[in-house]
Amino acid sequence: MSTASMSLPTMLASSVEPFADRRSYAPAGSPDRERRQFTNSHDELSPAARELAQAIDSYKLQHRRRFITYEEMLCVVKSLGYGK
Repeated sequence: MSTASMSLPTMLASSVEPFADRRSYAPAGSPDRERRQFTNSHDELSPAARELAQAIDSYKLQHRRRFITYEEMLCVVKSLGYGK
């Protein structure tokens, strides 16, 4: 059968390799903990600072952000009840 007599879908199906998704959501050698904008541990923080750090981490997870802006940080601080 010549390519002139083949329909377009048949030509495409025979010439296209199957899609291979090479994206890896857990690359080999990746750390067990996600890199943080500020620090990986909150152990050395005061209780108030630990509360802020956990609120920022929650915000970043909820909004799928690795880093946040000052405006976003202000939003988190206000959500904890702080005001000017």
